[in-house]
Amino acid sequence: MNFKDFQKKRILVMGLGLHGGGLGVANFFTKIGASVTITDLKTEKDLTPSIKKLVGHPKLVLGEHRLQDFLEADLIIRNPGVPKESKFLLAARKANVPIKMESSLFFTLSPSRNIIGVTGTKGKTTTTLLIGEILRKAGANVEVGGNLRISMLDLLPKIERNTWIVLELSSWQLEGLGESHTSPHIAVLTNIYQDHLDRYKNLDEYVEAKKNIFKFQNPSDFLVINKSQAEIAKGAESKVKFFSTRKIPKKILESSTLIGRHNLENIACATETVKLLGVKNNVIVKVLKTFKVNDRLELIRVVSGVKFVNDTTATDPDATIAAISSFSNPIILIVGGADKNLDFSQMAKAINKKVKKVVLLCGSATNKISRLLEKNVVLGEFSNLNKAVNAAFKFANKGDVILLSPGCASFGMFKHEFDRGEQFKKIVEKL
Repeated sequence: MNFKDFQKKRILVMGLGLHGGGLGVANFFTKIGASVTITDLKTEKDLTPSIKKLVGHPKLVLGEHRLQDFLEADLIIRNPGVPKESKFLLAARKANVPIKMESSLFFTLSPSRNIIGVTGTKGKTTTTLLIGEILRKAGANVEVGGNLRISMLDLLPKIERNTWIVLELSSWQLEGLGESHTSPHIAVLTNIYQDHLDRYKNLDEYVEAKKNIFKFQNPSDFLVINKSQAEIAKGAESKVKFFSTRKIPKKILESSTLIGRHNLENIACATETVKLLGVKNNVIVKVLKTFKVNDRLELIRVVSGVKFVNDTTATDPDATIAAISSFSNPIILIVGGADKNLDFSQMAKAINKKVKKVVLLCGSATNKISRLLEKNVVLGEFSNLNKAVNAAFKFANKGDVILLSPGCASFGMFKHEFDRGEQFKKIVEKL
């Protein structure tokens, strides 16, 4: 399959979204001469940031989906956020209209097979960026993308046969690889905990989606996986390499400025991965001395001795537990939001044990969390982030940490988790 196969074809992009994937797909097909229609349940107003970046003049069907658009298409590309059980997709399958995802399309079109795919419930972004930065420092030709608000298809013009590609892959993007029976040359699995149980029937189904990262590998490929979750690798046909924090060389351990034990696991994971390509320890040390990641335990500002930390991408309880355990200072935690049908009991125990005060953000999960918290720990519940931050700051003392680590999805109060983090930063900068 090559680019010419799509010229003058009717391509339906299902889901423009705000994270760059749908935008990248639409622009890719427009540039190669396909007839592109974009359909999204969100309105033009909601999608303005993405619409402004569209090239050419694709047809827009917004605020609704129309059955005829699906039946008349030569190819449908579904956004990872769209459930595969959508009635429109079911109708298209019945009519034998091919349906793909950006992830599977990228693996088909990439001129390089040197693909490192990174997934996991926690740590996949940090690990992806760290692997990319280390390989770049080692002199490799590297491109980084995937579930980082960077469209994979946007990378294609930059990729040569010897390029190393590091992709963060969500469970939803991995569904696309499962449908096309494709896995990357090096599969990296940071960990698996409960998440997205609003999308999957149970934890087992979620784990199966994650396993697509190595399910179709062969004996010449590699799987890098957390030693504590070795059972997940059963059945893998590739060479399995286990990472552990105990294996991190002392020089690498001492060079990092990243906060938290969970980041030690990310470092161990990245180190084990780049070792497969012969990278030396001194290169890893150089990168870690300055490496940081936005929106993940990111120190925004210190005001009157109070540290403000942005951990907006903590969208599940385990991520918030990891964030809480990363600080010895008293914590005022901003938590709550939209429910993904997750269990918050362990997160609540960690909060009751260690957190000084809690500020709750409104959302469908917040009542579940509130019921599990000790009453004297809650400062209040807010439908406005500015009021929530100011309430936390008003209560804080010098030496405290005000930590935004919601443990929940962002929809409802925010466009997405990055919007939540951006709003938090702007509020803090004005204090």
